[in-house]
Amino acid sequence: MRLQGKVAIVTGAGKGIGQATALLFAREGARVVVANRGEQAGRQTVGAIRDAGGEAVFVKVDVSDPEQANYLMSETRRTFGRLDILVNNAGIYYQGDVETTPTEQWGHILAVNLSGAFYCCKAAIPLMREGGGGVIVNVASEAGLVVIPGQVAYNVSKAGLIMLTRCMAVDHARDNIRVNCICPGTTYTPLVEQALSRQPDPQAARRALESSRPLNRLGLPEEIAEGILYLASDASPYCTGAVLTIDGGRTAL
Repeated sequence: MRLQGKVAIVTGAGKGIGQATALLFAREGARVVVANRGEQAGRQTVGAIRDAGGEAVFVKVDVSDPEQANYLMSETRRTFGRLDILVNNAGIYYQGDVETTPTEQWGHILAVNLSGAFYCCKAAIPLMREGGGGVIVNVASEAGLVVIPGQVAYNVSKAGLIMLTRCMAVDHARDNIRVNCICPGTTYTPLVEQALSRQPDPQAARRALESSRPLNRLGLPEEIAEGILYLASDASPYCTGAVLTIDGGRTAL
């Protein structure tokens, strides 16, 4: 029960890493706000938490809209009266280099992956400050640390998220708010499954991803969730501005 008594928001909690994190947080005693753009998937996560004896509510939100980010925080305050943990996990993906990425797609990727985290943090920090502090965990990617060809918008959005993490860690240490970042390697989530399905040979594409890392496999959402839990819990009280990479050794090459 490492999060007993805590209130946590997890964005993009309808599937993949976000869902695994929401489920783990609930098992560890947190009251979880499942924030998701898709209502059906979000409510399924809430149902799974409640079936296991946990406490959770669903809030429908598109994090790329600052007003909806504000609404998310007001609903959290109305329901639970406080906020201790924010996990900015919501994200989207697009393949393309500078020449082939449509201008509108570039803007959309940055709006969700980078600006969405900014909007949620901007709305969350006053609420955390009221409660004496809190923890923010931003979910970036190995793609924010090393170049993965053919996905320029995604790479840039995740690199920006790492710097946003470091800036907030310095700026808000005085508020007793710790801000850290996790950089998963390729993890077998619905997002990755969809990307692989668009390849001419999905199985060959998956094998190529697996062989590109020393551990020779893809990560699992539950493994990334454990890293997020560490950063969000009192097990890491001296940790802020950190970038935790969980990528099977890919960025060590």
